[in-house]
Amino acid sequence: MATGGDMDLSRLSASQQEALQQYTDVTSQDIKDAIPLLERSQWNVQIAIAKFFDGEGPDPLAEAQAAHLDIPRTTARHENLHESFLDEDSRAYRPSQRPRTEPAPRVVPQPPVLYETPFLVSVLFAPFRLGFKIFSGVFGLLFYLTAFLPRPLRLRFVASSISKGLRQTNGRRVTLPKETAQRFKRDFEEEYGTHSLPFFEGGHAQALDTAKKDLKFLLTVLLSPEHDDTDSFVRNTLLSPEVVSFINDPNNNIIIWGGNVLDSEAYQVARAYNGIKFPFSCVVCLTPKEGSTRMGIVKRLVGPMTPASYLTGIQSAITKYGPDLNGVRAERAAQEMARNLRSQQDSAYERSLAADRERARQKREAAAAAAAAEKRAREEAEAAARQQRLRQEWREWRATTLAPEPDAGDKDVVRLALNMPASSGAGRVIRRFARQTTMEELYAFVECHDLLQEKDAGKRVQKPEGYEHKYGFRIASVMPRETFEPSTSTTVGEKMGRGGNFVVEEISPDDEDDE
Repeated sequence: MATGGDMDLSRLSASQQEALQQYTDVTSQDIKDAIPLLERSQWNVQIAIAKFFDGEGPDPLAEAQAAHLDIPRTTARHENLHESFLDEDSRAYRPSQRPRTEPAPRVVPQPPVLYETPFLVSVLFAPFRLGFKIFSGVFGLLFYLTAFLPRPLRLRFVASSISKGLRQTNGRRVTLPKETAQRFKRDFEEEYGTHSLPFFEGGHAQALDTAKKDLKFLLTVLLSPEHDDTDSFVRNTLLSPEVVSFINDPNNNIIIWGGNVLDSEAYQVARAYNGIKFPFSCVVCLTPKEGSTRMGIVKRLVGPMTPASYLTGIQSAITKYGPDLNGVRAERAAQEMARNLRSQQDSAYERSLAADRERARQKREAAAAAAAAEKRAREEAEAAARQQRLRQEWREWRATTLAPEPDAGDKDVVRLALNMPASSGAGRVIRRFARQTTMEELYAFVECHDLLQEKDAGKRVQKPEGYEHKYGFRIASVMPRETFEPSTSTTVGEKMGRGGNFVVEEISPDDEDDE
């Protein structure tokens, strides 16, 4: 940004400072001059840029409204019958307007259409075709013999006939526009030597489109080798240092396209642009005041002329229509800058929206995960409570199915001393068991020992359906250590003999994992 000298920028708001930055980046104007212009433009960057390039009018409000409109065009003139009979004196008071330019047609070369002559017709016209060839040969020989004479002394009829014949039989086949342009440039260098003219390497329609898109002036040069003035015009005028320097100057925005009228495309361009006298040159550019997309012929340069006259004609066209193109360039620059600003704003909005969406998604996922964890914990708690209830029902039922302790006088018993876990609070329990008692019965006794001590232990309880009980402890001997598993096929007498001391050990989850 240009320095502001002693001006205080702190009094400007953030949006005003941003507008000032954008304006100075485009115009490179000092801040002391830029701030008043922006204030008069109500801090609208596009209007201020248009004012900088096009100049300010007396009414800023009208200019602000006009800045949003399209390129101004000439209003169509409507005239009724009464106005048509007005005298010339009354019309003299009307404001003068710039005359409307001729439209520049877009010439697309059409390939020649070849028709195959029927065999019968070709046989009938064979004598005439042979006679025409003999006639052309005789006149060609006559033209060759009179070649040493000056051109004005030659027979006009012979010259025109031979030139037409050469146009058809000179071997210049119809090619693509790009190949034709390359051939013209190659022939031009062979004829006039190395030069610095930047001829457009493409078709005339492509050159016209490029000038329209880039807002440049198209200089079309058509040459005819049959004219005596062609050689002097090219060597003395077109290739003069001042003309070449002017065309190569990038500030003049000139695209030069050249063509030989012996080629099909250049011949069609000459007919479309009314080029009846050679050498022929014309300047074409966009005429926004006559139409936003209209290309017009703003200057014709016909016949031989001096380099000064040639440059004067081109410069007059550029001087006359250059401001219009500068206005369009300024408007396009403002539109491009506005487009870039909108693109940046849209991009920033999309990024912000994407960030908000991501935060909302993470919040939803966190809420869903918390809800799932809460649901899972609730289900686990309900499952644990249900499992505990079923376990208690099973213990109450199993306590009613245990066999009673044998009498003291029974000899066929096994006397066991069981050291119960500390969590049960039962301490050391001594009890007699029949030798046929299964190990699962012994485990059930330990599991239901606390219920057997209650008074109402004898009530009948139904076995819970679908429940498979798992014992949370193991019974083991002390010396030597041996662990006994609950089994419905192994008896106490087989595993423990006449009796002994045993320990009831609680099984922790870590012990289950180790096993």
